[in-house]
Amino acid sequence: MPTIGKPERTSKRELVSTHVFDAPRELVWKAWTNPKLIPRWWGPRKYTTVVEKMDVRPGGTWRFVQRDAEGNEFGFHGEYREVVPFERIVETFEFEGMPGHVLVESAVFEEIRGKTKVTQRSVFATVEDLEGMLASGMEEGARETIERFAELVEEPKKSDARPKKEQARGRAQKNELVITRIFDAPPERVWKALTDPREMKQWWGPKGFTAPFISVDLRVGGVFRYCMRSPEGKDYWGTGVYREIVPGKRIVYTDSFADEKGNVVPATYYGMSADLPLEMLVTLTFEKEKGQTKVTLQHAGMPAGPDLEGATQGWNEMFDKLVKHLEA
Repeated sequence: MPTIGKPERTSKRELVSTHVFDAPRELVWKAWTNPKLIPRWWGPRKYTTVVEKMDVRPGGTWRFVQRDAEGNEFGFHGEYREVVPFERIVETFEFEGMPGHVLVESAVFEEIRGKTKVTQRSVFATVEDLEGMLASGMEEGARETIERFAELVEEPKKSDARPKKEQARGRAQKNELVITRIFDAPPERVWKALTDPREMKQWWGPKGFTAPFISVDLRVGGVFRYCMRSPEGKDYWGTGVYREIVPGKRIVYTDSFADEKGNVVPATYYGMSADLPLEMLVTLTFEKEKGQTKVTLQHAGMPAGPDLEGATQGWNEMFDKLVKHLEA
């Protein structure tokens, strides 16, 4: 369980809060600084967040836009003053609805026995700015933001910590598709075809689809992005985050629809069913069988019915294309 600290006023113009996350420092840092992950935790749940710019380096700038259910937009921006990877980040913060009120925020990351302690410090330009923030209720929004961040970085560990029998029951209860295919190639060859973006472009997507863009950051916490183009020329973007990687044996990653900038979007963005969740989970396992490779795919979170049937067909058509690619 995370320990989420309440902001404490350490001086007239300064607030400090300390949090402890049950996740390694590298994963916490990546979630804090990866623009593809920001929409999943930045801000209260009632808003969606779009990252327009995020150049994480000293002198680099950032700008996020939040939208509420009525379509109202709220812009925020700033400049990075100090970036020490995995250790410290300092940036300015300005709400565009109140221009000129700039505060300086810092976050320090410390690894403590496999967990990560994050100390946040906010220095306001004036006493009035600090008191105005407290009076506006932004403190509650900040807490909800950190709660969402904790959910993101601690989710893999919570899953791993569940008893094996409980995990098995959970899989059985969830809507998921399972496909097993045998490929006439050794595991290392099949693994490369499923993880090298240059090869994936040759077969990724259902029958008739092409893949003009695929980006793979093959490590835990790394981001997977792709674009599938239909025969009619319509682009479908997707994204995910690698949760587990056992080279040559197993890959686990999240799977979500996205816009072309990598922001997670609902399936309705592409005119698809509202029953499809924002995030699903894909697991691929590789087993050697007499010089061939058995690949088992599990796609968890897929609702039963036409969506499940369509996804099953799509994956099988992709694997048919992979067979031809491996034969080439």
